[in-house]
Amino acid sequence: MNGRALQTLIALALTLLWGVGLSLQHWRGHAWFLDRVEASMSDLRMLARGPRAAPDAVTIIAIDDATVELAGGYPLKRDVLARIVAAIAQAGPRAIAVDLLLVDPGPEPGDAALAAALAQVPSVIAAAAVYGEEGQSVSDKGPLGGIAQAERFLMPLKRFGDVAAVGVVNVSTDQSGAPRAVPMLFRSGDDVQSSLPLRVAALAGGQEPVIEPGGIVVGARLVATDAGQMLPLSFYGPRGTIRTTSAADLLLGRVGEDLFRNRVVAVGATVTGGGDVFATPFDPVLPGVEVISTAISHLVTGDGPVRNRATRLGDGIIATLLGLSLVGLIAWRRSAVGGAVLAAVLLLWLAGNMAAFTQGIWLSAALPLAVAVPPVMLFGLAQIWLDRGRAQHFARRAELLQRFQAPALARQLARDPDFLSTPVRQDAAIVFIDISGFTGLSETLGPDTVRDLLNGFYEMVETEATGCGGTITSFMGDGAMIVFGLPGADSGDAATALDCCVRLAGATRRWLAGLSAAVGARVGFKIGAHFGLVVASRMGNEGHHQQITATGDTVNVASRLMEVAAARGAELALSDDLLRAAGLDAAVRGTGRLEGPAEVPIRGRAGGLFVWYWRAGAGTEAG
Repeated sequence: MNGRALQTLIALALTLLWGVGLSLQHWRGHAWFLDRVEASMSDLRMLARGPRAAPDAVTIIAIDDATVELAGGYPLKRDVLARIVAAIAQAGPRAIAVDLLLVDPGPEPGDAALAAALAQVPSVIAAAAVYGEEGQSVSDKGPLGGIAQAERFLMPLKRFGDVAAVGVVNVSTDQSGAPRAVPMLFRSGDDVQSSLPLRVAALAGGQEPVIEPGGIVVGARLVATDAGQMLPLSFYGPRGTIRTTSAADLLLGRVGEDLFRNRVVAVGATVTGGGDVFATPFDPVLPGVEVISTAISHLVTGDGPVRNRATRLGDGIIATLLGLSLVGLIAWRRSAVGGAVLAAVLLLWLAGNMAAFTQGIWLSAALPLAVAVPPVMLFGLAQIWLDRGRAQHFARRAELLQRFQAPALARQLARDPDFLSTPVRQDAAIVFIDISGFTGLSETLGPDTVRDLLNGFYEMVETEATGCGGTITSFMGDGAMIVFGLPGADSGDAATALDCCVRLAGATRRWLAGLSAAVGARVGFKIGAHFGLVVASRMGNEGHHQQITATGDTVNVASRLMEVAAARGAELALSDDLLRAAGLDAAVRGTGRLEGPAEVPIRGRAGGLFVWYWRAGAGTEAG
């Protein structure tokens, strides 16, 4: 397994652990930090979905400013409230919900009238859960695990409770005060109370609700609930989206009975300064009675959002898969294509999440982002850092490669790492140069002097060879091998090599002249050059050090021609094959004396070879 694969595997494993850990907290309902983000994102999705028509199942009778003006004050007198309830009861509603706390006794005639009115129809009156300074406490143990523990209940007067059912009206809000859900059950010690919406729905359905894990059976319908038997809310729109009528119109006889018949009727205060209001996505001051009516409508019609343990489990699976997918995409391809695919995956998830929300399935948007974003950012930054390290590493390698390999070959290998992995037969010009007498001289010089001397020689040879377009394949002690035909053969290789030989001879003479008299007088140089078929290839073990070079008879002959040059006292020994391939260049003839051709034996080779000799001076002699 290579380093990149191992890094990806580690990143995927950590993403999986991170996703499972967050998903478990989310499934248990303990990820409060995610709930804050989810609340804001649910508002955005609700706004994107837009308002929708409320089911014709609930009617609100609002105790508004007109009602208070008509009744002469607020809170309403009990006899006025009794008249409102009695008028509704005559129209035959399925149930009446009174979202008012009737905890204090009033004048006896009024209380008696209200109790009588409540007894005429299935009705529910409000109670409230009171929590201590530390807020709600929740236990995970027992069949009622997750239900908020109240300090006590603020109950209505017994005379009202004897004729009407009682339901708790508290709603669950986030840090901003926006209502997100309505608890279906409350408890204080061993006392467990149902919410007002649940009591109303049960009365409207004609049977007691059945509490089940992850839901409540209301009538013949299973209504999904979230952790702690919370009913998630999905608001229909701004204030008044649920049909609302002023209680003043009811008292004045301006409302027909059809408005109430076979519907749930919620009575609540909307008077300025007298009723509770909540901020929702569609309305910053939605009356509390409309929040309660929204919950009643969800229970009665089953149109509320589905958010329960099953959807939370789905959230965890989706979030973990999204995180793994995005990390995998970053590891797969860090390019414009990879970025486009990653963006497409995110858009696909967002579209699916929004489509599910529109269809009433509340899948978390916060959890997948919390699972995916940190690993993606950390892994992406790690890859950038590692890539920068790799780039610096390869830059150093390229620099070193150019130090130990000819620049032209280094550039070719950078473009094509498989260059000459398969040997190639081609024509090439081979030039060898060697310092004569250097071995004996080095025995009398110190190692530092020898090193400096060779470095100066190598620098001079490299300058002339690369200047002519030649490739130095190796420095061998006090000599060098130069190839013309790498990295690719050219029809002018022979002519270029011939020109390089002359220039190299002149540069070597100048270099020798620049040495001390004691050194320069004891050494000379010789150059041999030949043109013909070579095998260009990589030499060495495939998994270790390799060197690009040329081999074959042409290389051996070029090397032996240095001996021929030294034996004839010439600076250059050039094969007739090289000159024929290059042409007798006027510049060569004009810068020295070219003699030949003469057939000479070549050590280690059967048969002779026609050779030309070149010495500094003027004129050309043909033998």
